[in-house]
Amino acid sequence: MKLETVIGLEIHVQLKTKSKMFCSCSNAGENAEPNTAICPICLGHPGTLPLPNKQAIAWAVLTALALHCEIPRHSKFDRKHYFYPDLPKAYQISQYDEPIGVKGSMTVVMGGERRTVRIHRLHLEEDAAKLLHNNKGESFVDFNRAGTPLLEIVTEADIRSPEEAGEFLRELRLIMRYLGVSDADMEKGHLRCDANVSLRPEGSDEFFPKTEVKNLNSFKAVERALAYEVKRQRAVWEETGRAPEEQGTRGWDEDSAKTVSQRDKEESSDYRYFPDPDIPELNFDAAWVARTRREIPELPGEVRERFVNEYGFNPVDAKTFAADLTLARYAEEVISELKVWLTSRDPEASADEIWERDKKKLSKLLASWLLSKLLGVLRAAGASISEESITPENMAELITMVYEARVNASNAQRILEEMLARGGDPSDILREKDLGAMEDDGSLVQIVAGVVNSNPKQVREYTSGKAAVFQYFVGQVMAKTRGKADPVAVSKLLKKALAK
Repeated sequence: MKLETVIGLEIHVQLKTKSKMFCSCSNAGENAEPNTAICPICLGHPGTLPLPNKQAIAWAVLTALALHCEIPRHSKFDRKHYFYPDLPKAYQISQYDEPIGVKGSMTVVMGGERRTVRIHRLHLEEDAAKLLHNNKGESFVDFNRAGTPLLEIVTEADIRSPEEAGEFLRELRLIMRYLGVSDADMEKGHLRCDANVSLRPEGSDEFFPKTEVKNLNSFKAVERALAYEVKRQRAVWEETGRAPEEQGTRGWDEDSAKTVSQRDKEESSDYRYFPDPDIPELNFDAAWVARTRREIPELPGEVRERFVNEYGFNPVDAKTFAADLTLARYAEEVISELKVWLTSRDPEASADEIWERDKKKLSKLLASWLLSKLLGVLRAAGASISEESITPENMAELITMVYEARVNASNAQRILEEMLARGGDPSDILREKDLGAMEDDGSLVQIVAGVVNSNPKQVREYTSGKAAVFQYFVGQVMAKTRGKADPVAVSKLLKKALAK
């Protein structure tokens, strides 16, 4: 029997508002001492009244619109009842039948194929507190997190593989960061995911009992847990000819790399939802929603598409740029400055004409220097591109020097390292260190001839078939030219000289 994997995700995104969802306590309690960012409201004391966070509601609408959701004119908050030690009121303020966003969608690319995953709903709720456990078997409750505003995003069961689930979450994290509503750091709990998974015969549209997998705190954990659960359920299908009968909740145990049964799955009726009588209902003005829609920034998919079509990057490099909003913005500033440099060298043509004329070479050069060389020296120094130790203007000037062959790649790398260490203009460093490319091809021919003539032993080894000796000659020439010669030109001249 051929079986199809059916996955739906329930995702919680922690919003980075200054205050909590229903009180004025700081929303940065994760960085504070336990139980210091609290008040009677987020502790659920009798007689207290919740006051909704306007920024959280605005960001929820912005996010829903970015995910192509419809915004109903009317929404409300509800009480979701259940008892757990880290839930101060024994109910959670959430939203049930009238969420903020419905019928949305998000596109992911898997193996070059675009896949659309429908969004069932998006709503706001408050987070619970946090349980802390020590090695003595004791448990403590830190209420700093209680009341933190959460977006819950529920997908339809449109995901067909663990890898696709991981890619969906990575893309969602990027969108949250582009919108500026959340850091969406999964390892810090800013983005949390429960995954519902079942199998069904291929071609069927029937849904069978599902398992909800919890405790997923990384993208890899999501993919590994779902892969394990698919394997476990497939074994039941193959043994019995039907789906597993239980519909429950399982936790992911990272150490054993297995899912373990936790409890039976509750239904919505178990939570005894009813409208929260203390919170006014929400009525969204159509004009305000339209203004909010216009505030949506360029999103990751649009950046990737533009980097390919406008700048000429290949899809892999475009994806790398778009994966970091700071890097993408830096790259665009470099490109803008690079166009200025190129125009100053060719005043007869516009910047766009120059770029279009040599787009393939320029995009390849930029990808090499920004994604490989620049990020490499930053990592080695423990620095960040956001620190602006190398300005976009100076980076563009250095790339222009390489593009125009005024400096070879190895010396340009030395200049880049100097720029990181002490700042400054690359042209100044080039003159100060005398790192400019050799302009006299005749002198390079003489240097190559001199190196070959003064190393007869190595010449015999090379001509007898010891090809590795060639790099010795390259090194000798580069040393005599103080690294200023073009390695490609050196190799060509050496091969010609050694062939005589």
